[in-house]
Amino acid sequence: MKKLKVIELFAGVGGFRLGLEKKGCYKVVWSNQWEPSTKKQHASEVYTARFGNQNHSNQNIAEVKTSDIPDADVLVGGFPCQDYSVATNLKDSKGLIGKKGVLWWSIHRILSEKENPPSYLILENVDRLLKSPSIQRGRDFAIILKSLDTLGYAVEWRVINAADYGMPQRRRRVFIVAYHKTTSIFKRLKVTDPLDWMHESGGIASAFPVQNSKRYLLDTSINKSANSFPLTDSLVSISKYFNEGKKLSPFENTGVCIDSKVITIKSNPNYHGQHAVLGDILQKKEVDTTFHIPEGDFPKWEYLKGAKKEIRTSKNGFEYHYNEGGMIFPDPLDKASRTIITGEGGRSPSRFKHVIQTEKGLRRLTPLELERLNMFPDNHTLLEGIRDTKRAFFMGNALVVGVIEKLGAALINKIQNREF
Repeated sequence: MKKLKVIELFAGVGGFRLGLEKKGCYKVVWSNQWEPSTKKQHASEVYTARFGNQNHSNQNIAEVKTSDIPDADVLVGGFPCQDYSVATNLKDSKGLIGKKGVLWWSIHRILSEKENPPSYLILENVDRLLKSPSIQRGRDFAIILKSLDTLGYAVEWRVINAADYGMPQRRRRVFIVAYHKTTSIFKRLKVTDPLDWMHESGGIASAFPVQNSKRYLLDTSINKSANSFPLTDSLVSISKYFNEGKKLSPFENTGVCIDSKVITIKSNPNYHGQHAVLGDILQKKEVDTTFHIPEGDFPKWEYLKGAKKEIRTSKNGFEYHYNEGGMIFPDPLDKASRTIITGEGGRSPSRFKHVIQTEKGLRRLTPLELERLNMFPDNHTLLEGIRDTKRAFFMGNALVVGVIEKLGAALINKIQNREF
């Protein structure tokens, strides 16, 4: 089988590429990374340092012509979580256009304008996408599903916590895998019981097994837990009225959408292999003293990490009660780490930064250790002119490479089994 050609959007420092190209079944033929909030394009610099400049775009994707993007078999990307509402309904050939600057609509544009659209999509986002915005729970995800449905794709999704499948970080993200109507996988999904697809025979289920995969058809309580509803309204109507006035999103952590029909269930992971923990990824060699926490700062860290029940005063002088639970401090080495955030770097005390106990005292995690928590190669982001805080920021924005590696392998298996 020839390597599948891949378009990588919102590439960051290349997490998708690392996961897909590891087994040699995929080849990225065009990539795009552009950060709108800064003149210095650090992530793009790291990307080109590791993968080369060829066929890499460091330009606002909204300004890139679809004709400048080569045809490919797969489109991937971790697109930003924004307000995906539909802004207008034009009567010309452009059809529905979303809000300017919202990057989901760049994906929509590329897929709609391609004469030969990608056969497969693998997309990633934060799990709150399934229940945003707060005034119309689930509307944004409904818009995405309807967008892909109108473009001829069947979709399956799952919220995956990497640590549930043995990886070293507790990082929950929603992964969307889509199949174009011209593919055999689409046709197979069309005639398969959606519950069977989500529990056992689907692409995501084969990569990340869930409980009850053998007995769900006999268990009426599981069948009753499935939520099914149509997405037959227009994108404009969904944007205005979907789930209006409801407190909960109709989307569970697992689901399928095909031919404008959604079937969604709550699933639980089913994994019995080894589990990596925070202690596994620590550097063996000496760590720079700048990562060690001075004893004088211990009280600040302990306060920020600790439980709080106090009266605070807002900027306008209003007093209010503030409550906050305590965190385990320092971070346990015998469990998967907490989620890395973009503010992980820097010496200043913080509630959310990782702190570990070593023989020499408390210290923060190094950029190399943060890379290992996302299963990147050691020093992938090490580049002259890029500070440790920026390297930590990259990892706070990145995905766990091991998840993409498994999803990519599952897609290859599906294609080989069903299409060749």
